[in-house]
Amino acid sequence: MRFPVPFSPLPLILLSLWWLGTTLAQAQESPVLTLTRGGESDVLSLAEIERYGLHEVEMRHFEGPEGRFAGVWLNDFLAAEGLDHAARVRFIAHDDYTTFLTPAQRAEKAYLLVTRLDGEPIGRDQFGPLMLVVPADAAGVLEGSEPSSRWIWAIREVSAR
Repeated sequence: MRFPVPFSPLPLILLSLWWLGTTLAQAQESPVLTLTRGGESDVLSLAEIERYGLHEVEMRHFEGPEGRFAGVWLNDFLAAEGLDHAARVRFIAHDDYTTFLTPAQRAEKAYLLVTRLDGEPIGRDQFGPLMLVVPADAAGVLEGSEPSSRWIWAIREVSAR
């Protein structure tokens, strides 16, 4: 008489958690942004961008995503990268949409370079890997009283002159 061998899902669960942890760690270290200074370029990972301190805001993006947006304040990021005095900073999306910010514009509003939504890295299918938003203007953008022209998502490059 044969007795069935009891099945324990524990090894499968542990393997899945290990794989997920490895995948998330690799995603943190994979390049997500090209940073161009004059003629020189560097690539930065999510972890390298986030080392300047994460800040969270609860808001709704006018294109749909809603929740806890986390990222680094743009001015802190630019200062840490030695670009705070750049005459113009250009943001380029994966679809080649571009927007520019001058020092005066950056001083006027607090821009958040978003790296996470609800604690997770933002996938390309969710407008990632990076977004630029103005949290204080979120409600105004939704109701149409504030422009969204400097909000950009799916950022692939930041270029400064």
